[in-house]
Amino acid sequence: MPSMKFIMERETNNRINFLDITITKEHDKLTFDIYRKPNRKITDSIIPYHSCHPTEHKLAAVRYITNRMNTYHLNTANKEKEKNIIKHILQKNKYDISAMNIPLKTHGNKSKTGQKWAKFTYVGRETKFITKLFKNSSVNVSYTTHNTISKLLSHRPTTNQNKFDGIGVYQLTCPDCKMKYVGQTERSFYTRFHEHFRDFKYANQKSKFAQHLLENNHSIGPIDNIMEVLHHTKKGELMDTLERFHIYKVTHENIQINDKNKSRPNVIFDKIIQGETNRQPNNR
Repeated sequence: MPSMKFIMERETNNRINFLDITITKEHDKLTFDIYRKPNRKITDSIIPYHSCHPTEHKLAAVRYITNRMNTYHLNTANKEKEKNIIKHILQKNKYDISAMNIPLKTHGNKSKTGQKWAKFTYVGRETKFITKLFKNSSVNVSYTTHNTISKLLSHRPTTNQNKFDGIGVYQLTCPDCKMKYVGQTERSFYTRFHEHFRDFKYANQKSKFAQHLLENNHSIGPIDNIMEVLHHTKKGELMDTLERFHIYKVTHENIQINDKNKSRPNVIFDKIIQGETNRQPNNR
């Protein structure tokens, strides 16, 4: 394990860097400036405007650097220099310059007795459609993301494991009429497919998918052609919710083999489907 090494920062030309400021002695007074490390490619990086992150996360960095400029005791020249640097950072990351004028948020006594917090993983505009439903409720919303630097740079072991070896939510498509069956499995996708295949082969009709094929005299295809892995996930509430959503989605498209009576109205699912539809190239 590498040892920690401490170094002493010494004053040079009446100037010393301390945390994020540079302190300079000028005659009988001290002047302050914002200190940035020499590698500007790193220090000028904030979340790009077009990145798939909540607006609140993007503007947090903008608020921080503008608030720092306005609250540190910078002289006129240094403040003007910092303002130009911030404009450069915003332009580099595709922000409008007006983002500098966004007022600071004051939380005050926003949280009242009985209010709760709900955390949502931000995946795009669909998340905003959903969270708007809580606007006038007692639920406060916070966002989290998966595409963080830590997760992007974390070690991911490379493996040649077949995608059908996992568990989660899957979809089967009838080769003849393209109707779809959505299911979940805590056994491997490969095992679950062969259970459907066996029910079809021996006309057991235990499987809804096999029942559809047999009743309509349709064929069955190989696993690579008719099975799609929708989500790899562990058994639990998340798997149940993902299965319900995809059943709801194919029901909405009127291509569902599952039981249509089990697909109940769901305003959140409607918002997600609406967001996906709005993002289709033909609708832009």
